[in-house]
Amino acid sequence: MASATFAVNPNSPSNKLGNSDDLPNSASSSLRLNHPTESETLRIWNQTSNDWRDALTAPQYLEEYAYLLTVPLARNNGITQWVLVDDNQPADKRTVLASCETFLKRALFSDPDGKCEEVIAHGIASVYCEPGLRKRGYASRLLKELSKTLPNWRIDAGKKCIASMLYSDIDPGFYQRLGWNPFPSYHLEFEPKVAPHGATPLYSEDLAALCEKDEAILRSLLSKPSTESQPRFAVIPDHDHLVWHHSKEEFGAQRLLGKIPLVKGAIAGPPGNRAWAIWTHRFYRHPDSDSSASNTLYILRFVMEDREPAAEDVRAILQAAQTEAAEWGLGKVKLWSPSKALEELIKKADISFQGRTRTQESIPCLQWYGEGDGFPKSLDWILNEKYAWC
Repeated sequence: MASATFAVNPNSPSNKLGNSDDLPNSASSSLRLNHPTESETLRIWNQTSNDWRDALTAPQYLEEYAYLLTVPLARNNGITQWVLVDDNQPADKRTVLASCETFLKRALFSDPDGKCEEVIAHGIASVYCEPGLRKRGYASRLLKELSKTLPNWRIDAGKKCIASMLYSDIDPGFYQRLGWNPFPSYHLEFEPKVAPHGATPLYSEDLAALCEKDEAILRSLLSKPSTESQPRFAVIPDHDHLVWHHSKEEFGAQRLLGKIPLVKGAIAGPPGNRAWAIWTHRFYRHPDSDSSASNTLYILRFVMEDREPAAEDVRAILQAAQTEAAEWGLGKVKLWSPSKALEELIKKADISFQGRTRTQESIPCLQWYGEGDGFPKSLDWILNEKYAWC
């Protein structure tokens, strides 16, 4: 995430790290989880801009960050910002040792017999430790404290938190040692190309009803016994998730290109046996740059209303996605974690793709607070698609 152009005084007390001998040990009992002050928040945003601003300028990134705090999923306490600080330092002079943010997410859990309940999961994002403070264990301590706090954080009466999740851009072994187990990170990649297709475009006003239908399909699926005799977990692909992604998409496109993508996906097939995809445009580099091939059309969610829609409908939807990517100058189309049934339909539809496993980018990792160990061999994390990324 990101936000507005603010200058941070490099000589302010919170910016001075001091002599390394003055820094606390990461195991110190005086270290605490806390929430950043406004000035600390601005400092964190400025520090992270080089790594996470994509094609935006630093001021645009800061503006984007502030804006994304106001959209669904983040607003009304949906997002919480966290810092690790030393209680021995005064509040107006403390050093932020590490930081991150968490999103509250609606989720579903089903036991092997099909007893399904709505639960809460926390999405962890933007884990950061400034360069001068790295390799001292502060990020690890932040996450250890967070794992003790999140199971009871902002949980309404009658609900329970069952997991926290993050998407690793480093060796996932770091997070695994702290209790976040890596899950499969397979995706399909398609080349952009303009192709005639019979899919119907989807616009913003179409999405809320489709999200309600998608959730109903998911609840029905999880209310049936598991074919693998395993518990199942899924983040609900609700409208708030899509609005968050599209808000980020539109902010970037408007500033980079002076226009926003109006088509949000494509749908095909008769009622009762439809399939649809909802996507987002991601501009990692400026569209006019030589490195714009990294820019991607991500399929946030691919839905099959029935277990097996017609292959020609799947083909039409993917061709619509390829066309959208080509028309916006994007370098690729990505579909995360397709079901086996969907991948077989794509093969049957004769759409060329490459299957890839991510090893250093957006690797989903889960810390489990429910019964069982939460390892991939004993828990089925379904719909592990891009919409849930944060």
